[in-house]
Amino acid sequence: MFFFNKLFEKLNIIIGKVLSILMVLLIINVFYDVVSRYFFNGGSIALQEMEWHLFGVIILFGMSYALREEAHVRVDFLYNNLSARTQSIINIIGTILFIIPLAVLIIYGSYDFVMDSYEMNEISEDPGGLTHRWIIKAMIPLSFFYLIITSIGYIIKNIITFKENKKIVEDIEI
Repeated sequence: MFFFNKLFEKLNIIIGKVLSILMVLLIINVFYDVVSRYFFNGGSIALQEMEWHLFGVIILFGMSYALREEAHVRVDFLYNNLSARTQSIINIIGTILFIIPLAVLIIYGSYDFVMDSYEMNEISEDPGGLTHRWIIKAMIPLSFFYLIITSIGYIIKNIITFKENKKIVEDIEI
């Protein structure tokens, strides 16, 4: 189990680094777009669409990274006052009951959406826009599949925390 925990941690670190690079690219893209539009009366529909595509990928994959970093939304004023074992139990149950079923539902629901886009070779409706719109749409089920992988790692991490704190409690009782 410890091996899988380390594997999930490394994978999440790699995804985090990729997302940070995408964030820098997004900032550069927005800066270029704003400067070219307001100072040179230029601009590009494709670059504007790329802003949304980069933003979408960052948000979609960022939710998994947020889970790893414990940066997701929860009621911290209650949660922080609980023992590490109780926190682990809440994390495990919440992940199994809420995150994984939601991710499976979105993967299932978005499959036809992506396949339709791929089969018709969907492109931007705007002249000068991006082609291969199915690629960005494919990020939806892919990111939620990755969320499931991250959730499994999160469950393993919390099982380890639960077991380690059980041992600490037993040592204190002796």
